[in-house]
Amino acid sequence: MSAERRFATGDWYAVVGDHVSVMLPGSERSRVAALWELADSGAMADAMLDALLADGLSGLPSFALVGSSDDATRVIVRGVPTATVTTDAGEQVISAAPGSTWNEQVLSGVTGGRVTFDADGDRATDHILTPGLARISVLEFGSPSVAAPAIESAPTPPAEQEAPVLALVEEPESEADPTPTGETPAVPAATEAPEASDAPGDDWSDRDGQTTVGAPSPDFERPPVPGQEIAPSVVSSPVASLVFSTGDVVAVDRAVLVGRAPEAHQFASHDQPYVVTVASPNQEISSTHLEIRPGAGADHGSAVATDLGSTNGTILLQPGLEPEELKPGIAVSLIPGAVLDLGDGVTIQVTNP
Repeated sequence: MSAERRFATGDWYAVVGDHVSVMLPGSERSRVAALWELADSGAMADAMLDALLADGLSGLPSFALVGSSDDATRVIVRGVPTATVTTDAGEQVISAAPGSTWNEQVLSGVTGGRVTFDADGDRATDHILTPGLARISVLEFGSPSVAAPAIESAPTPPAEQEAPVLALVEEPESEADPTPTGETPAVPAATEAPEASDAPGDDWSDRDGQTTVGAPSPDFERPPVPGQEIAPSVVSSPVASLVFSTGDVVAVDRAVLVGRAPEAHQFASHDQPYVVTVASPNQEISSTHLEIRPGAGADHGSAVATDLGSTNGTILLQPGLEPEELKPGIAVSLIPGAVLDLGDGVTIQVTNP
């Protein structure tokens, strides 16, 4: 079976390791952190299933698991999910009858499959799924299933054309002031005038989902994050790497701004960050949603994350800890293995540099 996996965004959690994917309803967020730590360590399907059921089966009415080992593919569905799997012998639909524990199948010769969770199961899987966390409504693996009309109607594009679908996009360069290769991308001027609110402390906020910032000035200094010392603009070596759900990687040797249309005018001219634009078709991600930067003081040598007043918030899952929602404007230290969920299927995994 091809290792390639794709997804459509939605409300279910997908915990994705190298060998197994576990899908849980959005209501089961408390289980996700422990499962991700296990998946990230290379666990196989049996170990993931043991952890999934550690608190009992009665409180988990729905889930799906897809794992691979050698030439076999293991598929388990309980409750809502339905899996359509294509093998050398044909197509098989796997679903759990009402009142049953689950339906488990171990199949050989699998060429592809599709797991759906609601009536929108024919949605196109436009996003590449890599190890980490994602919010999904459809999971597809291997070759597209013939049961998916949206996929069947068009030929599968070559692998080299799929990667850019959710690729991180740097801010476009100004034609009048091109940036030499290897230097930090320049940030273009704002295209819209800020709303009428220039109160101190409001410049970084994203109160209505659209970042509002004042005009840049040479002597403007970024206000400090409460309780945090400010690290140097650029540190000598990265303190962490950010692995996005698209597979792209960004080194944290300075501030990194993430959003669907991030702006960096709140930074002084000598403190320009990396600006990372991510797709948000459902507008769940704010314009300037999140900042990740090298820490200082007690957090020296690690990365810290700050939600910049995003509309829908940021969920942080740290290995061994309960999920938490970041409080706007409050920096939180990140440990390797941490995963940030911005919504719309976009997650960021924090790894060692």
